[in-house]
Amino acid sequence: MEVIYSVYEAKARFSEVIRQVREGKTVTVSYRGEPVAEISPIKREQMPTLEHRLDDLERQGVLVRSHARHALRPAKRREGALARFLEDRHE
Repeated sequence: MEVIYSVYEAKARFSEVIRQVREGKTVTVSYRGEPVAEISPIKREQMPTLEHRLDDLERQGVLVRSHARHALRPAKRREGALARFLEDRHE
């Protein structure tokens, strides 16, 4: 069974549309009776892994990876910061 919603209905029932897509159905959205879009489930094999996406960004020159692993040190803590903060709020 084909599921068709007008743009107005799809907007008003968006949660229902998404529920149907999650169940594996493809939902068609129409505008003035003409189909204009299909919402379908994503096939997991189509989704790139994080590593593949990072590789793509690196090839595009958007990202430069650092291969060195540096240990992070905690920020220096000053004693009494909370007390100073609360004191400033009451002034």
